[in-house]
This record gives sequence, structure tokens and C-alpha cells, in this order.
Amino acid sequence: MQFAKRLEPLRVNVFADMDNAKAKAKAAGQEVIDLSLGSSDLAAAPHVIEAIAKALPDPSTHRYMLFHATRDFRETAAQWYEKKFGISVDPETEVLPLIGSQEGTAHLPLAILNPGDFALLLDPGYPSHAGGVYLANGQIYPMPLRAENGFLPVLEDVPAPVLAQSRMMVLSYPHNPTTARAPLSFFKKAVAFCQKHDLVLVHDFPYADLVFEPSSVEENFPPTPAPSILQADPEKTVSIEFFTLSKSYNMGGFRIGFAIGNAELIRALRQVKAVIDFNQYRGILNGALAALTGAQDSVRQTVEIYRQRRDAFVGALNRIGWAVPTPEATMYVWAKLPEPWDKDSLKFCTQLVQSVGVAASAGIGFGKSGEGYVRFALVYEPPILERAVEKIGEFLRRSL
Repeated sequence: MQFAKRLEPLRVNVFADMDNAKAKAKAAGQEVIDLSLGSSDLAAAPHVIEAIAKALPDPSTHRYMLFHATRDFRETAAQWYEKKFGISVDPETEVLPLIGSQEGTAHLPLAILNPGDFALLLDPGYPSHAGGVYLANGQIYPMPLRAENGFLPVLEDVPAPVLAQSRMMVLSYPHNPTTARAPLSFFKKAVAFCQKHDLVLVHDFPYADLVFEPSSVEENFPPTPAPSILQADPEKTVSIEFFTLSKSYNMGGFRIGFAIGNAELIRALRQVKAVIDFNQYRGILNGALAALTGAQDSVRQTVEIYRQRRDAFVGALNRIGWAVPTPEATMYVWAKLPEPWDKDSLKFCTQLVQSVGVAASAGIGFGKSGEGYVRFALVYEPPILERAVEKIGEFLRRSL
């Protein structure tokens, strides 16, 4: 049986390798503390669950949801966005419901790229960004992210021949996996760069609210959200942004998000979406409406929970002698591996879970520039995170 060549770059998946390693550890009797997946253990707010539950016995919610049936959701998303970022949005032409933001990042390249066209992607970066480009038969130019540059790409380093063949750039800040934040000044620079070189600017924005400044609950809490790319491109000349309710509202399993941005890009993505899927179940849209319009206490609580987990985990790592910077955003810790593991992050993660039952994500899984790092997801309460670090310390002592 023969398969399309576009599947070839998708065959190598270190996350699948780690899943196998976790399964082997469990089969060998290890208790696994899984810090490898950014899947929140927190619950959606009660008023969100209530809205979904109320829809279930209503047979009118059991039908297909076509675009025009989502108008109330699109209007709410536009109002939420304008209130949060001060950008006016047309719900009819500049908003599109998505089954999670990953749908947007995976499908938009089908509307933008012809075979052989380049997409400029962050390296390291979220794997679905590359997957969508491969499915569109595009080429990837990785923009390396270095600690000395604040994990921001150096746009001037993109070679002119690559730019001549490029059609899109994908950014995502606050950033998974490095936890870096991008200032609005960088976004303005990126918008100008894309305008100059006729590039579509895609911003994946799942961690908009998971920002930990200021440092205390009493001081102007909740923190100001991270900047939107459309604050740098308010006329929406080249930009589209994807937001998901997975992180801010703990609705990952409900798979609900939306795209906001340039009307032509929204229309193009809608054309792709029309031949692949309908929209989310009406009850889930009702839950999203409740999340966006209701009290935002749950968002503030989520941010504070991750702040406490971050402090517990980073503090514990420092106590075992593994110094890592304190993240300013997201639900992760991005840690530079100590010697002798700094050249093989996959081997470190595989042996770590097999030896002491702690699972983490190898930096190489996010791109070549991720080698030498490991990502930990803060998806347990502080006592369990501290116990995981004790196990990591035990593993490191054995390996020296």
C-alpha cells in the first residue's frame, strides 16, 4: 500500500516515542508523574458546565451547526476581544469559530501555500505549526530562538532567497515551549516586516491570560494580558490570530476556539473549513458564551494556581542544584539540561521516566533549536511537583 509523500515528515514524532516510554514505565510498575503534556488538570468553571449541561436534553442543539448559526458566538468573541484589547472586530467577516486553535494553525497553510512555498516558523515551536505546512506541501524555514535574544526570532537573519519564496510567518507569544513573552514593539516590527515582504502573519495565542506579572495577588491582579498581534496591526492588513478557550478557561477537551483577523484570511480559512468539518456542538458553544461573558474569577484563579505551581517547581529545582529561570508566562518550565544530558534531550527524558517515573518533553521534539532543553508542564499540585523534583534529583545523582 502506498501513501502520499506529505506523510513522510510526520512519521518522526518524539512525543509518540515518549508515550511508548511512559507505557513501558507503567508496565514495569513505575508510578508515573506525567509532566510531558500541557493538558490542564483544572476544571472549567461551574457556570460553563451548567450552560453545556442545560443544552444536552434540548433536541434543537443536536443539529449541524453551519456558519450563520454561530452568529451569537462570533458576536460574543468580537465583543470580548474589543473589551480586552481595544480592537474593533466585525463578527460577520473577521471572526471564525474553530475546533481549538490547532485547527487554525493546521488548516490555514492549505489556504496560503502552494507546493514549495516557504513558511517562517519559530524553532523551537509548537509541532502543529510545522504539521500544517507539511500537509500543504510547503517548506519550512526555522527561525532559531536563542536565550540571548529573549527567545525572539531575528527577522533580519532570514535569507533573501527564502523571503522571495515565503508566504507566511507564524508567531506564538507567550511562547510554548520557551515561556518567553514578546513586547508589543516586537509585534510592530514583525507586522512591518510582513507588510514589506507580502507575508501573512499568523499569531497562535493560547496563553494570552497566563501571565504572572505583577508578583502579588494584591497588586493590580489579575495581570495585564499579553499583547495581541492586532494591537500592532489594528487595520488587520496582514494578520490573523488564533485563540482557544483551552488554557484560560480550562476547556481543552471541549475543543473550542476562534480566529480573528484580516477578512480575506478569515474567508479563505472558512473555505477550507467548509470541506473538512462543521462547527462545534451547540452546547459547547453555549459553554464558551458563558465563559466569555460570565465572571472572570476562574481565569484569575487559574493564573494564581499556575503561579504557585511555578514557584514550587522552580524552587525545588534550585534546591537540587538545577538553576532555571522563573517563567513570566504559560504553564511550563523550560529548563536547560545539565551535562552530560545537554546533547540528547530525548535520551534524558526516556531514561528519566524509565528510571524514576517522571515524564517530561524533550526539547528536540519542538525543533532543532530545542535540543539541550526539556519542558515540564505544571499540571499537578505543588506537593506532587516537589515530589517529582525529588525524583529528578535522584536520577541526576545516579547519572553522574
